[in-house]
Amino acid sequence: MIDNRIYPSQRSTVPVNNLTYHSTSHTKDIQTTFNQVLAKKINDVQFSQHALERLEARNINFGQAELAKLNDAVGKAALKGAKESLVIMNNSNLALVVSVKNKTVITAMDGKSLKDNVFTNIDSAVII
Repeated sequence: MIDNRIYPSQRSTVPVNNLTYHSTSHTKDIQTTFNQVLAKKINDVQFSQHALERLEARNINFGQAELAKLNDAVGKAALKGAKESLVIMNNSNLALVVSVKNKTVITAMDGKSLKDNVFTNIDSAVII
């Protein structure tokens, strides 16, 4: 049987006398910081579930330095009008197929998986 009753919201567990109120300028600082973090996250490349599975299965570690290079490569590809790009990271021995439009890594391969592979449905390649 489905419970269709409406329950009142729970009360705060913080006593009213312990609440602190921030000045408007502090709130604006928090808002600005939040907007900066949000903008950065929106502009960062995301990983599809398939790509995450491939990274894990192939024991590929993807650090902040690689992520910064990848974001830069995807940005360059977007400026050239690319839609689907193969990003080859020489130092990390990685190849990633990226949807430039969606800023999403579709799949990832390490050096062992690159041999004798054919990459289809890409319109550009970026080597970094």
